[in-house]
Amino acid sequence: MVNFLTKCVLDFFIAFGVVLGGSMLGGIAAVLMMEPPTLKMLHISEQIKIWALVAAVGGTIDPIRFIESNLAEGYISPAIKQILLIVFAFIGAQSGTSLIYWICKGGDSN
Repeated sequence: MVNFLTKCVLDFFIAFGVVLGGSMLGGIAAVLMMEPPTLKMLHISEQIKIWALVAAVGGTIDPIRFIESNLAEGYISPAIKQILLIVFAFIGAQSGTSLIYWICKGGDSN
């Protein structure tokens, strides 16, 4: 159980870091190219979210195949654990996107 929780936290922060790091570095590149960095950072954070999820769970098709094979054999627990890992990675990617939005918009909802 401890190993599973460790993997959940790790997946969360990997996805969070991919979005945050990619957006921040994209903002630096925008400054170098004389473009508005906040708009570029917002765009990148939305576009990179799915790739952050993929990076965190370790591939695109393998986790889905793992879920399918375990459900087909009647093993629900491993499939649920894999789904939870994907959910934690998604929450991390969404948190990173929300943080970038908050940084660029100043927490303003308009």
